[in-house]
Amino acid sequence: MKYLKIWLIITTLTFTVSCGQQNRYIQYKVKAGETMSTIAEKLNMKTQDLLRLNPDFTETPKPNSFIIVPENKYEFFQNQQIKNGVVIEEVDKNTINNPSSEREKLIASLKEKFVIYELKKGDTFYSLEKKFNVTRGELLLLNPALKEGLKENSILKIKEIIEESAIKKTTFRDEIRSNSAVKVALLLPLRSDSFGYDSISPREIFLKNGSLVNIATDFYLGAEIAVDSLRKSGVDIELNVFDTGARKSNRISSIISNQNLNANDVIIGPFYSEEAQMVASAVNIPVVFPMYSANQSEFKNSNIIKAAPDKKIFKNTLIRYINDVFDQGNLIIVGDQTAANSIKNELKFSNGTIRILTPQNGMIQKGRFLEILRPNTKNWIIIASNNEVIVSDVVNSLISLPSETKVTVFTFDKGSVYDKIDNLKLGKIGLTYVSEEFVDETSETSRSFTKLYQEKNNTLPSFYATKGFDITYDILVRLTSGKRLQATFKEGATIRIDTKFDYKNNETFENEGVFILQINRDLTISRLK
Repeated sequence: MKYLKIWLIITTLTFTVSCGQQNRYIQYKVKAGETMSTIAEKLNMKTQDLLRLNPDFTETPKPNSFIIVPENKYEFFQNQQIKNGVVIEEVDKNTINNPSSEREKLIASLKEKFVIYELKKGDTFYSLEKKFNVTRGELLLLNPALKEGLKENSILKIKEIIEESAIKKTTFRDEIRSNSAVKVALLLPLRSDSFGYDSISPREIFLKNGSLVNIATDFYLGAEIAVDSLRKSGVDIELNVFDTGARKSNRISSIISNQNLNANDVIIGPFYSEEAQMVASAVNIPVVFPMYSANQSEFKNSNIIKAAPDKKIFKNTLIRYINDVFDQGNLIIVGDQTAANSIKNELKFSNGTIRILTPQNGMIQKGRFLEILRPNTKNWIIIASNNEVIVSDVVNSLISLPSETKVTVFTFDKGSVYDKIDNLKLGKIGLTYVSEEFVDETSETSRSFTKLYQEKNNTLPSFYATKGFDITYDILVRLTSGKRLQATFKEGATIRIDTKFDYKNNETFENEGVFILQINRDLTISRLK
């Protein structure tokens, strides 16, 4: 009979569990192609129990890495292999007498790079956020096993320890210089012909309209909260608001001709791309273009600052994330051949397969997925289409797979087509997407803004109101540092209420700050990056 030799390097270790009983564990060396699921199946244990023992590992550990497994489970597997004629060669199986030594070594090692915390009874994600100022998504990113829930006595990595010099290179720090004074002009299409453009009271416009239906008015009311907040911090702010009127009116030309816009430190607005270029050409101060436009890629004026990320940033960010995180498994790109090939050419990894699934007769049948999905391995699907039928086919095909077949679905931008799909379905497939906003309603800054806005305007802030606050506050607080606005962009990124600002100089300064978000089964949103 031929014997199959399996080479393992095994070290026995023990540690004391909270109930006082000693369990024995050994280190298992992962072989190429093995996943936590396949190892758990081999040892006749649940995958979630194996992940709980190894909180620093994902479903697909790297080959030749060591994980902890119960000794009795391994010995059962070993005996079964021997019965089947398989010889197991073991090396260096020595007992460690100190029950807590390995746990202490692990903690000491983690403390070198991370702030750590031992979970206690009653801890929740909310209490951890309050205690350490970290979001659920940030915790999941460092501790993948938390997807199975919080377990008492588990050691969590809270945040990475970063040297002071590294922080300064990546994050702009709000430092308001004493006696700071800033002069800002808001150019907004308030479209109230009853008011002269040189004397605008947006609050009167708000009262006249009777509801927050005007995007520009919403934006202004959010900006007003930002100005009020900085004034309370001692900043002298002169705010000048101009109504640019309806699109293609002569109002913007009149403002440029009759107002000394260069007397301001910065201009926020106009909302329309052609008007923004007109203003930028007429002044020598920064002009912040606040809303996304498909035409913003055509901006040539070096003093224009694009606050909304271009759609190409969404795609580039997701591809970088996949290249960084995807180590091995099965990756499927769904879309037309041209788009799929373009994405495939940008993906860079060797330990996995990339397949392309194109629609046939405008649709994709479930059977075609079943032919290429793999059980007990990582299956990532990238949807490279906004076609409603294709997106619906993908989602409906993946929500009822066998339990051993796990999938995660990615898309560059969660557009309106996904709004028509039940969120329960999106959570079941772990829809992961790129977004320019992330609303963490449990954070102190978000709650404080909402409270101030509601007290002042008797309503909750809309998306545009929050955007008005974020853009205005970020620009003005940078100016209070006493430095040129563009110089502060080189000092690093910022995150405000729900917007990230990470400006890069690509002919014009443009914001590349986006989030990678995932919809969980409980319909919460996790920020993965």
